[in-house]
Amino acid sequence: MNRRRILTLGGGLLASSIGARTCFGQARYPERPIKLIVPFPPGGIVDPIARLWADRVKPHLGTVVIENLGGGAGAIGTAEAARAEPDGYTAVLGLTGTMVIGPAMAAKALYNPVRDFMPVSSLAISSNVIAINPSIPAKNLKEFIVYAKENGNKLSYGSAGAATITNLVGELFKQLIDAPGIVHIPYKGAGPGISDLVSGHIGMVTVGINGQLLELHRAGKIRILAVTSERRLQVAPEIPTAIEAGLPGMVADVFTALFVPIKTPRPILEQIYQASQKVMTDPSVQNTLIAQGLQPIYDSSPDKTLAYLQSEIVRWTPIIEKLGLKQN
Repeated sequence: MNRRRILTLGGGLLASSIGARTCFGQARYPERPIKLIVPFPPGGIVDPIARLWADRVKPHLGTVVIENLGGGAGAIGTAEAARAEPDGYTAVLGLTGTMVIGPAMAAKALYNPVRDFMPVSSLAISSNVIAINPSIPAKNLKEFIVYAKENGNKLSYGSAGAATITNLVGELFKQLIDAPGIVHIPYKGAGPGISDLVSGHIGMVTVGINGQLLELHRAGKIRILAVTSERRLQVAPEIPTAIEAGLPGMVADVFTALFVPIKTPRPILEQIYQASQKVMTDPSVQNTLIAQGLQPIYDSSPDKTLAYLQSEIVRWTPIIEKLGLKQN
């Protein structure tokens, strides 16, 4: 079954019971601004999603204040959200990296994505890319694989940080082409790595797709060889998937979803969910995300998001163990 279909299957248990309830026997909700934690520095792939969602949800939930709290490949900000008061005034954007990869790699995780959080809804799915500096004599992924195997000890790749899914994508690439000599250079976010790729300080990056990356590709400043999604991007159908380009098994989608602390009252969860659905079913929101290389998810729910999260944990944990990336 296509993993993406998990998001569109299920019973939609909340749909019939959710109303515009704002009173829960105590105080009206929301009475003050809601804080949305983005567990990465500003300028990353998550920021456009966070800012778009926060802006469009105002008519339904009031002011949403974004707090960029980076560090630890997203673990610091996510752990902060896990410790927050479960009153509906703190939410966090969770990604495959922070909710699946990071906890699976960590020797002692700062939080448990299933026990410490309640999913609200999935917002978008994005892809990672394999991109190179144009000075490398490879016009497509097959040519680059030959180059990388011959020059592995001279080649390095940049990621958005150790213990991120971009790191995992790079290591999976090395394993699939049998080029263990390629050196990993972890950056504090994708931006610095992309800058070094453009300047020629590194030859390759495995990072999440965004509008800036596509612009650099189309301007000839970098060369995106493949995306790691199961399908080509709507906004860039000329870029092949890694599978099409000759790397079976190179699939690494990234989901972005909204989470709240585990004991958040269900009526508040339902109200945030309903507001989020109104945002995500707006065609202008969908078109904005598609232009960034993202696939908007407009038919989600807490139950569907949890099912998808659990399926990703089951999928990636043995891969991490096989690659020897579990920290001691």
